[in-house]
Amino acid sequence: MVKNIVFMGTPMFAVPILKSLYQNGYSISCVYTQPPQKSKRGQKINKSPIQGISETLNIDCRAPLTLKENKDEYEYFKSLDIDLAIVVAYGQIIPKEFLSLTKKGFINIHASILPKWRGAAPIQRAIMNLDQETGVSIMKIEEKLDAGPVCNTYKINIENNLNSAEIAEKLSFVAAEKILDNIDDILEDKATFKDQDHSKATYAPKIQKIEGLIDWVSKAENIIGKINGLYPVPGAFFISSGERYKILKAEISNGIGNPGEVLNDYLEIACGDKKSIKVIEIQREGKRPQNIGEFMLGSRIKKGHQI
Repeated sequence: MVKNIVFMGTPMFAVPILKSLYQNGYSISCVYTQPPQKSKRGQKINKSPIQGISETLNIDCRAPLTLKENKDEYEYFKSLDIDLAIVVAYGQIIPKEFLSLTKKGFINIHASILPKWRGAAPIQRAIMNLDQETGVSIMKIEEKLDAGPVCNTYKINIENNLNSAEIAEKLSFVAAEKILDNIDDILEDKATFKDQDHSKATYAPKIQKIEGLIDWVSKAENIIGKINGLYPVPGAFFISSGERYKILKAEISNGIGNPGEVLNDYLEIACGDKKSIKVIEIQREGKRPQNIGEFMLGSRIKKGHQI
């Protein structure tokens, strides 16, 4: 018997997972995603990556502003007679009344090794925290945030100097493959879900833009963690002569100086632990990204400058 599945997701991270389900013959009755967003200048409406792939695959896609107290959406969802809902970075809390509308529950694919890094920004927080590994957890959704029982967890190493976009891509493809090993067991009540150890829970709140400001008194590895964790948005940045500069890529070096001191004309900057970082790629506010050689040709930030 064909099983009806609802998929709920928004960013690019969720796209390979939806494609994997579709290409392997699972019946996706409907997709839910966040509403289209206006571009910064308001001239263009940007659909979510999931809405884009749903339209390409000709899957019905809905983008309500909210599910909370939304009677029309509740009745529509109920009418679908869904077996299972799969949620991947949807971006909304699923209201309690929706959680009873599927036969086999709501499954969340969360980008961390639960119970560590529950919440909105698990990949970024793991990198910024200098964690050695991360992963994806397949769990049942309950009322509390990311606190439901876990079926399986799949781990990967956080390799040296990978940024959040690269880790997200790796985890997305792991999830796209591994959901296929779990979905039939879940639909047939053969999957085993184990409660999380809530005493070990940590949280990954949404990233605030101000968190990207670099404190040069910090250790070099922490600064690199911030640069990699906050790539591509909001980005790690410093301010010099009133202008904001976003560091897109850098590496640790052994230069010594006062924290924030530019040590040479290739933008090597001293940190607080007798180490330094070499900037490899940078973006001046309002400008395109540049490699450091190109950037320094026209930059007033030279050796001896204090940031």
